[in-house]
Amino acid sequence: MRQLLLFFLAGLLLIQYLVMESGCATIIPPEGGPRDSLPPVVVNVTPRDSTLQFKGNTITFTFDEYVDADNYQQEMIISPIPANMPNVNRKLRTVTVKLRDTLQPNTTYSIDFGKTIKDVNEGNIKTGFTYIFSTGNYFDSLEFSGNVILAETGGIDSTLTVMLHPTGIDSALIKEKPRYVAKLDSSGRFRFRNLPPDTFYVYALKDEGRSYRYLNPTMLFAFADSAIVVSDSTPSLTLYAYSIKEPEKPASTSTATGRTRAQDKRLKYTTNLVGNEQDLLRKFIFTFEVPIKDFDPEKIRLTRDSAYQPVTGYTFDFDSTRKKLTMDYAWQEGVQHHLIMEKDFATDSLGQQLLKGDTLSFRTRTSRDYGRLTLNFRNLNLEDNPVLQFVQGAEIVQSYPLTSNSFTSNLFPPGEFSLRILNDRNENGVWDPGEFFGKRIQPERVRPIFRPINIRAGADNRFDIDVTAPPSTQPAGRGQQFPTLPGRRD
Repeated sequence: MRQLLLFFLAGLLLIQYLVMESGCATIIPPEGGPRDSLPPVVVNVTPRDSTLQFKGNTITFTFDEYVDADNYQQEMIISPIPANMPNVNRKLRTVTVKLRDTLQPNTTYSIDFGKTIKDVNEGNIKTGFTYIFSTGNYFDSLEFSGNVILAETGGIDSTLTVMLHPTGIDSALIKEKPRYVAKLDSSGRFRFRNLPPDTFYVYALKDEGRSYRYLNPTMLFAFADSAIVVSDSTPSLTLYAYSIKEPEKPASTSTATGRTRAQDKRLKYTTNLVGNEQDLLRKFIFTFEVPIKDFDPEKIRLTRDSAYQPVTGYTFDFDSTRKKLTMDYAWQEGVQHHLIMEKDFATDSLGQQLLKGDTLSFRTRTSRDYGRLTLNFRNLNLEDNPVLQFVQGAEIVQSYPLTSNSFTSNLFPPGEFSLRILNDRNENGVWDPGEFFGKRIQPERVRPIFRPINIRAGADNRFDIDVTAPPSTQPAGRGQQFPTLPGRRD
C-alpha cells in the first residue's frame, strides 16, 4: 500500500513537471532576424539599361523581392515628356512599363521612377532609380543645372518642377507640354541630364496636377530672362518664383444664419490688445466677425486718464473686407485710455449692433517694455532701395526702408526675429510679384539674413550684420542694460 502511494505521488510530480515545461515553452517566442531595411534590387532588365537602337515599347524589370509600384502617375518622370503616360503594371517581383507613344528617332529617353518602387513587406523605397535608352546609335550626354528661390521670402519650395520648352512663345506655357522636366531636391536645386545640344526656354512651376501648364497666376511660377543654349559650358541658372495673390474678398453673410445667429444678434468683434495693454508701436485694431455695413466715427470716442479727458488726432480706416477697422494714433507711454462706443457706432451687414453702449479700458506700455536696437550692416547695396523686414514665424511684423548702412530704434519690441532684405524696385515699401505674359517683369527679390536676433527689453541691443555672409560667419550680437528710455522710436 505504501509503495502504491509513493508511485502515485511520483506520477503527480512528473505530470506537474511536464505541464510546467510545456507552459514555459509556449510563452517564449522564437527569435526573429533583423528588420529588412534595404530597398529592392534590380536583378534583370529587358531590354537592358542603356540600350541603343531601342525598337520596342515594353520594358520589364525583375527585382530580388516582391515589389509595389505606387503612385507612378505622380512620381515617375519620362524625358522627353510623352503625350501619353505609359502603363505600369507589377506582378510579384516584376514591374512592366509599356510605352504608349511613338518614339522619336535619334533621341535619348530616360525614365526616373522617383519613389514609385518599394518592397511589399517593409515599404523600403528604391530612390535614384533611372533607366535610359536611345532610339539612335548614341546617347545625348549634356547637362544643365541651377536652383529656384522663392522671391518673396528667399526660401525654397522643393515641390516645384523645372521645365524646358523648345519655344519662347508665351502661349506655349498654356497650350503645350514642355520637352523636359526635372524636380527640385530638398535644397531647391535641379539638374537635367542626357540633354541634346539645343536651345531651351526655362520655367519653374508648382504643378500639383502634373499638367505642366501655367493656367493660373496664383500658381508659383518662375521664368528665365532669356533662352539657354545647352552645351559643354552652360552656366548654372537661378530662377525666382512668385505667385500673384488673389485679392481678399468680403466674407459672405448668407451662411451666417440659423438658430445660433438668430439667438445672438449682437455685434461681435475682437481687438489686438494683449493683457489690456496697447503696444506703443502698433495701431489699435478691431476685427469684426461679420463685415461692417455702416460706421459712424462720431459715435466712438477715445479718452484718457481717470477723468476720461477727450483726445484728438486719431483716425479710423477699414480694410477691403470691411472686417478690420484700424485706429491710428500717436500713443504716449504709460497712459490709461478708454474707448467709448455708443450702441449704434457700427452696424454689420446682418443688421447687428451692440446690445448697449460699451467702453474698452486699456493702458499703453512703457519704454521699459522695449529694447533699444542698433544694426550695423556690411555689404548692403543702397542702390537696391533696401527695406529691412523683421519676421516672426511667417509674418512680417515690422519693416523699414534703409537709407544708410545702419538702423537704430529707441523702442523696439522684445523677442526673437529673423531678418530679410527686400530690394524694393519701385520704392513702395512692400514686395511686388512679377508679371510674365506680355511684359516679362521679374519679381522683386528678398534676401534672408542667415541669423536670428534676440532683442531683450531694457537692454541696448547691438548687432553687426553681414548681408551676404552664410550663417556660420555671422558675428554675435551684444547687449547691455540701460535706464528707462525717454523717447519714442526713431
